[in-house]
Amino acid sequence: MINYLLFQLYGPLASWGDIAVGEYRPSFAHPSKSAIIGLLAAALGIRRDEEERQNSLAASCSFAVRVDAMGVLLRDYHTTQVPSTKKGVVHYTRRSELAKKEELNTILSSRDYRCDAAYTVAITVANDAPYSLEELASALLKPVFTLYLGRKSCPLATPLQPQIVNAATLRDALASVPPITVLADIISKADTNVFWEGDVESGLPRQQVITRRDEPRSRKRWQFSDRRENYGVFRKEE
Repeated sequence: MINYLLFQLYGPLASWGDIAVGEYRPSFAHPSKSAIIGLLAAALGIRRDEEERQNSLAASCSFAVRVDAMGVLLRDYHTTQVPSTKKGVVHYTRRSELAKKEELNTILSSRDYRCDAAYTVAITVANDAPYSLEELASALLKPVFTLYLGRKSCPLATPLQPQIVNAATLRDALASVPPITVLADIISKADTNVFWEGDVESGLPRQQVITRRDEPRSRKRWQFSDRRENYGVFRKEE
């Protein structure tokens, strides 16, 4: 039997960063590990520049996610005005950046979001983890910093409802937590996708292994490494 921390994510908009090249900023269809670790770190009050604490948390946690609602893709055409970089000049406010209009440059980009997507997340921790599941659950109930779904422009719209479940398999743990009731209109009535990492006893037939570059290495330098993720289907009639 294994203890799992389960909580649920929903918001009108979410964005789960994928590999970004040039002006295009894509989003995966389900949460990245870096986003989930970032959410837990924010709840605990761990700042981005506290790399040792960030890395310790990431190394101790394994996560899985059930996609309760895939959501709809939204692509935002984004423009930002910024001044040219000058040696020795630091802008501490947006007003300072915009002060000299003749020096502004326009940066164009496209950013992807998932609209009305909902997920159930399951967390397990190593025996020597710096934080227990109980401490993580308590932090999610009373987070130190504001929590969001991948980007600051994507706030949570429903409570996380963290709970600790003891189960023989990942499937059993997920089966004990139904999708968010108030989202009945968007929740998938068919079988749902589940993604998990590691060799945990999933209770789900593994159909595929995918590679994602979302293992946090340095929050300060925004560096990530590859991570292998298993994919299976949660069949509701079983």
